[in-house]
Amino acid sequence: MENQLKYKRILLKLSGEALGGPKGSGIDPLEAEQLAVRVREVHELGVDVAIVIGAGNLWRGRVGIQRGMDRATADYMGMLATVMNALALMDAMERTGLVTRVQSAIEMHAVAEPYIRRRAIRHLEKGRVVIFGAGTGNPFFSTDTAAALRAMEIGANVVIKATKVDGVYDSDPKKNPYAVRFNRLSYLETMNRRLEVMDSTAISLCMDNHLPILVLDLWQPESLKKAVLGEEIGTLVCDM
Repeated sequence: MENQLKYKRILLKLSGEALGGPKGSGIDPLEAEQLAVRVREVHELGVDVAIVIGAGNLWRGRVGIQRGMDRATADYMGMLATVMNALALMDAMERTGLVTRVQSAIEMHAVAEPYIRRRAIRHLEKGRVVIFGAGTGNPFFSTDTAAALRAMEIGANVVIKATKVDGVYDSDPKKNPYAVRFNRLSYLETMNRRLEVMDSTAISLCMDNHLPILVLDLWQPESLKKAVLGEEIGTLVCDM
């Protein structure tokens, strides 16, 4: 099966809301289990899987900033929240039989390994799933940027941005029934149109390093499996 794979090593970018259940807040163990099942489907094909997860289900820094909170403090709180999400996801994955490691960009030895690039690559080579917590470890950078950075560091073939929409549209498909979905976009067109794929820093990093971004609906049956096998799905942002 491995020789049929389009992507042998992926970086899966999840929003914190993916763990949040119907309301998108808190941590819903059922949602974590469903995510784990989807990851296991592609892992069993021989795909190396690394994950970066956001924190929007637990903490939204912009809310604090609007109330006068220091930006760096708000961002550090968000980084800590991503580690909580990473641990919840790790627990769900290990219960499905996936050997999983959490690495944190902010050292907290009691709960996670420190982020070490070569160790992360070694885990992947041994068939373990690696979840990167705490973003880049620096304020003012999003988890989107962390995903792009870690993907390049571990030699991923693609960043897969998991959403609840089946790709990138020219307008909000929930509000506009005539919204048009793109099958493929260039990095520059994505930024010029201000399409909400990832933030501009993350897209620029991917563009400079020719790393494709695939946006898909993770909750469609076997969507992740179809993506790694090269089937036409979602929206691909890449060199045109």
